Amino acid sequence: MAKHRIYTMSVSSVYPHYVTKAEKKGRTKTEVDEILRWLTGYSQDELEAQLEKQTDFETFFADAPHMNPSRALIKGVICGVRVEEIEEPTMREIRYLDKLVDELARGKTMEKIFRKA
Repeated sequence: MAKHRIYTMSVSSVYPHYVTKAEKKGRTKTEVDEILRWLTGYSQDELEAQLEKQTDFETFFADAPHMNPSRALIKGVICGVRVEEIEEPTMREIRYLDKLVDELARGKTMEKIFRKA
């Protein structure tokens, strides 16, 4: 079975769309970066290096220093699919990121986005 096209897309090609979506709703690039760091464990310098290298999504998540265990608490629908029901690990990670950016744009607090009690 062929890989989904998103796996080979660079994170840096989609990243500006995440930032634009957030900024249109009064949020910031810094908050988008904070979400990426929380989810993957990359430092800001490491995140910027991944974007500069135009790392694809599959590699970006495979090489992540420490995927946040609290990401399993992310529930809901993104692109018409329940994220908690996605079986393919890489696609689930991509959809987790999509869901977090969507929550940011919808005005959720960072505390709620990060699933803190």
